Amino acid sequence: MRSAGCIINDFFDKDLDKHVSRTSQRPLANGTISSFEAFIIFSILNLIGLIILLSLNLLAIIIGLISFVLFIFYPLMKRITYWPQLFLGVTFNIGCLIGYATVENQLNTQIMLLYLAGIFWTLGYDTIYAHQDREDDLNIGIKSTAILFGDNTKQWIIFFYSSMALCLILFGLLHDQNIYFFISLIFVVAHLFYQIKRLDIDNKSKCLRIFKSNQYLGLIVALTLFIGIL
Repeated sequence: MRSAGCIINDFFDKDLDKHVSRTSQRPLANGTISSFEAFIIFSILNLIGLIILLSLNLLAIIIGLISFVLFIFYPLMKRITYWPQLFLGVTFNIGCLIGYATVENQLNTQIMLLYLAGIFWTLGYDTIYAHQDREDDLNIGIKSTAILFGDNTKQWIIFFYSSMALCLILFGLLHDQNIYFFISLIFVVAHLFYQIKRLDIDNKSKCLRIFKSNQYLGLIVALTLFIGIL
């Protein structure tokens, strides 16, 4: 479904991507594959996702269908609002709700805090990512939090990452995580601090490096959650 989301995003943006230096060589933008070919691949991926989804319980299926609607509309948000990163956060992190609903057949405050932590995290790292295209986006009329925040971006990133850390702490308290969970959170916070410290919104290559470093942060968060249930 992540791949399907990329396809629908590139399909809607193929004409815009031609005018952005970072995205001009994407397959749909440069004509390497046709829209019809992209649609076939998109349909196959969605069929696989649907087969898996229908094997889950009713609550998980309902959340999954909602997520499908969200990721169809996500690519259009950058044309409508300066907060497409928020819409991405709501869409991209919904997998934790599907997973929890599959296992527990319910949603509760704890899992909503984890979901909210993911949304704040996405708001932070995708704003950093968007600064790579700030000038091109301004020229073609695309909206983003990078443009909205401008020189105040670092203060907003501090707010988003602090909110993420707070949500994780509250999740741990309400979910009766062990002491090792909270010790591991120190490494999560340290990585968030590293990103904020290193951020230079006018340096595209540095923004990309910081954005990519979130793969390691994701691993730390995963290990933290795993340690919390040992």
